[in-house]
Amino acid sequence: MRIKPRRCIKRDKPEALSVPDAANQVWSMDFMSDKLNDGRSIRTFNVIDDFNREGLGIDVDLSLPSVRVIRSLEHIIEWRGKPLAIRCDNGPEYISQTLKDWTIKQQITLLYIQPGKPTQNAYIERFNRTARHEWLDLNLFESIEQAQLLATQWLWTYNNERPHTAIGGIPPRQLLDAA
Repeated sequence: MRIKPRRCIKRDKPEALSVPDAANQVWSMDFMSDKLNDGRSIRTFNVIDDFNREGLGIDVDLSLPSVRVIRSLEHIIEWRGKPLAIRCDNGPEYISQTLKDWTIKQQITLLYIQPGKPTQNAYIERFNRTARHEWLDLNLFESIEQAQLLATQWLWTYNNERPHTAIGGIPPRQLLDAA
């Protein structure tokens, strides 16, 4: 019997990842996973502003469905203002109709990356790597509350004290103040 050759899937060429000109133009969001001391899995929901790489929020819980994602985004929007667009991967929380309806109502564009191309969401992936090395891997968590407290403390240091080579060796908050 003849073996059929595999067909190549033609994909659109990805657009280059651009740096926004001002704050609140494009945010990026993603999830990370870790474990508590008792073995239960926890998830973190991370949001950053692509303009100055400022961490806008880290939400920690056992489960973070799309309703919880919306609630976290609403808390950030309360103090930061609304973004024009949010970049994310194609995870189930992000492709849910609940989140799509909310973004339409809020007049926010959802920018989905191509499946299997995390480099199209490079700013949040880099943030996740830093969070993994400087916060998650250095701590053993007894509870969700402890993990959330340490996340909040680390995020403040990340935004206000830690220099970032990608933005000229200054902390994100300093770049935002200069803009």
